[in-house]
Amino acid sequence: MSSATRKILVSCAATSGALAFLFIAPNIVYAASPHVAEQTAWWVWMILLFAFSFVLGIFSVLAGVGGGVLFVPIVSGFFPFHLDFIRGAGLLVALSGALSAGPPLMRKGLADLKLGLPMALVGSISSIAGALAGLAMPANVVQLLLGIAIMFIAALMINSRAYGTPDLKEPDALSKLLQISGIYHEESTKSDVPWQIHRTPLGLFFFMIIGFIGGMFGMGAGWANVPVFNMLMGVPLKVAVATSGLVLSINGAAAAWVYIFKGAVVPLIAVPAIGGIMLGSKIGAKLLTKVNTRSVRLMVIIMLVVAGLRSLLKGLGI
Repeated sequence: MSSATRKILVSCAATSGALAFLFIAPNIVYAASPHVAEQTAWWVWMILLFAFSFVLGIFSVLAGVGGGVLFVPIVSGFFPFHLDFIRGAGLLVALSGALSAGPPLMRKGLADLKLGLPMALVGSISSIAGALAGLAMPANVVQLLLGIAIMFIAALMINSRAYGTPDLKEPDALSKLLQISGIYHEESTKSDVPWQIHRTPLGLFFFMIIGFIGGMFGMGAGWANVPVFNMLMGVPLKVAVATSGLVLSINGAAAAWVYIFKGAVVPLIAVPAIGGIMLGSKIGAKLLTKVNTRSVRLMVIIMLVVAGLRSLLKGLGI
């Protein structure tokens, strides 16, 4: 490990520990499982959360999924925190990753504003509605619905098939009206690749549903944004991935304010989670060219299935 990485690790750990002492609120954090709090010191869970988030950051980059989609089901299934606080932290986890990756992708011309803003508009409105609906529902009902959603995501990841550069189709009337098209530079072939989209109204409908689900469960939506952009609307894969982060940052910010306003964001949980996942993401990016991403993706799918089953059982009171 390089000296720069060690410095980042030490600073993240120190910041997490300091803020944990500053914002400690054990009675709130352990509201869902008070008997666990009696057996294990609160600071042990904070260290475990930081370590888990660090590993999760590595896996999320290698598997090509957002950290939020793994963070919420696994932490809610195996950590003694209330689901509302986990969803609030999950949104911030997904948001931090999207914001850190956004500027470089914008500078490279991969994230497209004309493509992302209409989808982000409908997605942010529905994400606010989803956040309000999720916080108004009983925790066991949300836990059950989360388990169903996670199992669906795992099935989608198994059956998904991305296209690097889809065939150009005739653009629909709405995409022509909004002038959604572009050209990006493909580094591997040293050529400029033109693209345009079709099925725009259907894409807007799907992004409305995705935003609602993301706001309700506190998950990032990269698992759904990219397939809709790529397989449904005909956006090249690299542009789809980059623009997905742009949409996620807007949708996540809209829903996050609801959780903050409702008091569902606890720094004791959010700080070590964000610190761990951002550090892990940096290391995952360096390992991306050295590991078998298919094997990692399979492991992530298995983790999702286990977490989904755990959420279903908790939602049913088993």
